[in-house]
Amino acid sequence: MKDRSASTALSYYSAPTWLPGGHLQTIYAYALRQTMNFTYRRERWETPDGDFIDLDWLDPSTPAPAFAGGSRSGFRPTGVVEGATGLPVGLHPSTESSSLVVLFHGMEGSSRSHYAICLMNELKGRGMRGVVVHLRGCSGEVNRLARAYHSGDSSEIDWILRRLKQREPKSRLYTVGVSIGGNMLLKWLGEQGENASGVVDGAAAISVPVDLTIAAQRLDCDWSKLIYTSRFLRSMKPKLLAKISTHDLPIDTGAVRATSTFREIDDLYTAPFHGFKDAPDYWQRSSSKPWLRRIRVPTLMINARNDPFFPGDALPTPAEVSDRVALEFSQTGGHVGFVTGKFPGDLSWLPSRILRFFAQAVE
Repeated sequence: MKDRSASTALSYYSAPTWLPGGHLQTIYAYALRQTMNFTYRRERWETPDGDFIDLDWLDPSTPAPAFAGGSRSGFRPTGVVEGATGLPVGLHPSTESSSLVVLFHGMEGSSRSHYAICLMNELKGRGMRGVVVHLRGCSGEVNRLARAYHSGDSSEIDWILRRLKQREPKSRLYTVGVSIGGNMLLKWLGEQGENASGVVDGAAAISVPVDLTIAAQRLDCDWSKLIYTSRFLRSMKPKLLAKISTHDLPIDTGAVRATSTFREIDDLYTAPFHGFKDAPDYWQRSSSKPWLRRIRVPTLMINARNDPFFPGDALPTPAEVSDRVALEFSQTGGHVGFVTGKFPGDLSWLPSRILRFFAQAVE
């Protein structure tokens, strides 16, 4: 792929006139009903430290689900676990060159997130393969260890992608990271530099808060705190309380229940149990922005300047990224809210743009 100057990369996305504002664009996309035209096959991997993660595989050869109107509630994993080959039943190492798209979801997301369903639908329609990697504790079952996932865990990205590449050495591997999954991915790409090109052929990072300090400050204030942070904490608190009970963690359960900001929960749990001094140390050391100049894999970054999770004036400039990174920063779109078309609209723009970039990456 030719070097693509970030300074000349422009986004073609523009929100429909009937969907104004970053908050509405974000919330509407999340709530927009998605039909699953595929089924997932679930595979469980044991992690190097004695935990597990679950991967949901799209098999394009299988027919669409028989049930109608399959929204996120229609998810039907087959419960496949890791076998002797390390592959789910019905999936085999590729014997000839092919492509695999690997998705890392956002905070408290899953294979049922709206962007995951849309991407897998697009892959299924094109006869392509895909897999959604669940971060620890996000597949419907609390993970075994006291630790969980965190926004800067690039080492987790590393062993997952290298394992996929090892078992499919002839396949082209493309990877997509959304929100904090994108931050983890970008950080890994920068840390690895040229070494990443031996693992993945292209990457896309969507709605990424590349400076976690700024993102946390944004989400812990005003409407964003009320609308988004409170929702994330409703999902995170029960998991943490279960860990406190299971592992007898020295964390005050009353303090957990009382948390209302990321600063509070990161100070209580995320930072000390994942090797950081406190929340500011965690945010600073986990942010991907300082690593963007070192990326050597063709990478597309898509962000909206009206993203309620991250301010547009904090997005990286062309001078802050390598010549392998294409920046597409639209004025509209919210946080992973790239709806197009007449009402009620659809979410086809984002997966189509991602796959077009990957096709260009091999030219």
